[in-house]
Amino acid sequence: MEALSRKQFGILVAMIEAKTALTQRELESVTGFSLGTINKVIKELNELGLVENGQVTEKGVEALEPYRAKRAVFIAAGFGSRMVPITLNTPKPLVRVHGKRIIDTLLDACLEAGIEEIYIARGYLAEQFDQLLYKYPNIHFLENPVYNEANNISSAVLARNLLSNAYVFEADLLLSNPKIITKYHYTSDFLAIPKDRTDDWCFVVKDGVIREEKVGGENCWQMVGISYWNQEAGEKLAEDLPKVYEGPGGKERYWEQVPLVYCKDNYKVEVRECKEEDIVEIDTFRELKQIDPSYDV
Repeated sequence: MEALSRKQFGILVAMIEAKTALTQRELESVTGFSLGTINKVIKELNELGLVENGQVTEKGVEALEPYRAKRAVFIAAGFGSRMVPITLNTPKPLVRVHGKRIIDTLLDACLEAGIEEIYIARGYLAEQFDQLLYKYPNIHFLENPVYNEANNISSAVLARNLLSNAYVFEADLLLSNPKIITKYHYTSDFLAIPKDRTDDWCFVVKDGVIREEKVGGENCWQMVGISYWNQEAGEKLAEDLPKVYEGPGGKERYWEQVPLVYCKDNYKVEVRECKEEDIVEIDTFRELKQIDPSYDV
């Protein structure tokens, strides 16, 4: 089957996620497309056999399959030095906030989105991650023996053949809104928060596409450590990650610098907007105590 147009994709996804038939007015509200566009695209989808009587057909579901998130890779090998003393005995992703492990907020969102093939690259206190298997028996572990001498690119290299149709997560993000982990993606994308100003890692974006990654900026997009890579980008990452890692200074790189900086001509990565309240990166023990006062003893 031919690739879907962006509008065909958007309307099919809206119809599937609604689980009940939507009026064209409701589709206008959900997709942001005009009524004229919706009317035209619905007609196309009917002619293609992807929609019938206001419902997505089995053929329509099949047409969306190339755009479905099939797996998730978690980068979870690091020490979490800024969270000392809590990380002296516990890897940061396993720290509990209000009784729930940080990584569980992400894993639960993956399962809710139908993503059951899950890999965790682990290193520091690796055996502690085994506790996750009681709740998530579908997890596979990737062992990173060089986590203490290389940056997170070393974990991405381990997972390089798993990155097509895949989410990549920094494993220490506390997720409040699981709906931002979506089942279908039209292209590769990186979650980010629009900012007037930030001192954090951010993106310069033009026409919805990430043009530059840098630290600090104005009228930019603050990076959130959650990205999605389509099949084509995943295949390129399998080649480009080892090349950068094995090159001069490669071990010091952050993994996302491969598609966004060092090999950016090989990729087109869009920005996907989320809000401050959707997700929290707890950087320090002081921030942890502010969010969960039970640590302030």
